Amino acid sequence: MAVRTPSAWQVAAVAAVIGCVVGAGSASIRATFTPWQIGTLAPRVTDVPPDAPRAEVPETRHAFGTIGTGESGSHRFMIRNAGGGPLTLTRGSTSCSCTVSDFESDEGGSQDAKKVVPPGGETFVTVQWQGKPPGGPFRQQATILTDDPRRPEVAFVVEGAVVPVWRAVPEAIVLSTLSSSAGQRASVTIFTYGQAAPEVESISIDDSQAAQFFSLAASPLSAAELAAAKPATGGFRIDVDVRPGLPLGRLRHTVRATFTMPEQVVAAIPLEGNVGGDLVLAGPGWDSSRHALMLGTVSGRTGLRTRVFLSAKGPHRDSVRPTVQTRVPDLIEVTIGEPAPVGSGAVVRIPIDIEIPPGSRAVNHICSEQAPAGRIVLATGHPDAPTFSIPVCVAIGP
Repeated sequence: MAVRTPSAWQVAAVAAVIGCVVGAGSASIRATFTPWQIGTLAPRVTDVPPDAPRAEVPETRHAFGTIGTGESGSHRFMIRNAGGGPLTLTRGSTSCSCTVSDFESDEGGSQDAKKVVPPGGETFVTVQWQGKPPGGPFRQQATILTDDPRRPEVAFVVEGAVVPVWRAVPEAIVLSTLSSSAGQRASVTIFTYGQAAPEVESISIDDSQAAQFFSLAASPLSAAELAAAKPATGGFRIDVDVRPGLPLGRLRHTVRATFTMPEQVVAAIPLEGNVGGDLVLAGPGWDSSRHALMLGTVSGRTGLRTRVFLSAKGPHRDSVRPTVQTRVPDLIEVTIGEPAPVGSGAVVRIPIDIEIPPGSRAVNHICSEQAPAGRIVLATGHPDAPTFSIPVCVAIGP
């Protein structure tokens, strides 16, 4: 008798039926023996006594917006006990920038740092965090352990952005065309990112002798200016008025603004420039970009001798007769020559010989943070620029 071979459609239909039966059975077995999870939930459908606690959390995530670097924030999360027995809570792990409070005995917890919530009751857990530099997006987590068999742990998440506490625009006050005989005004804007608007306490400049040439004032920013600078939450403007009479040469100071928001903050803004005028220095070793005489390392046995020139122009050029006021280090010898007109006489040039004598002792004024510059200060006789300071970068060795 001939055997009929099943068609391809019959084979496919039988395979589909067998696959559905096997798949359903496998799924049923997994559902019976494997707990299912949704987020931080891991409930079991069996073996939960009716008097077991039940943790319910209305909120597990808090978006705090922005926080300044170094500032702290906190948020209270609620945990309810909807079960039939007491719910015990214990602190779990936290991210490096988060802490959890309310568990010590003086915070509402027990001596063993646990909290017990009766059936139908509720409690709060405070998660605290700190904005750490350099800033940027922030997402941290704190875990609370429970004795609810359906939910053995609860993960609370806080997220937002860490921003600088303050920002200066521009980053430095640069007085590029400053003249000793004329005043000038400059300004800098301080934007703040705290939870409260800043209250300015004081504004000062770091050099008490130079302070007489500066007038500093602060004024709050308008609502429109703040709206255009989001996410800044506050700010103020510092106006710097420079009076005539600053000594010629390089200007380098720091303006410090002290304000509260509500913590006290000190903003330091560099103030830089070159004070120009009728007097200009030139010669070997003179670095106009650094505004310093770069003598480098000198042997104390042989010493060093160099010459620079002080040029005077303008209507008071003939009254310039420099004399030495200050020498640091005092072993530097300074000899000032006679003025001589240059060309048509519109400029007068004065030679200045600077010598480190042989046999000088070792000193270090190489113009570093540890070894500040030496200096030669001249009294000029010029009515608008009565002194002229020459920073000297030198280290004298054996």
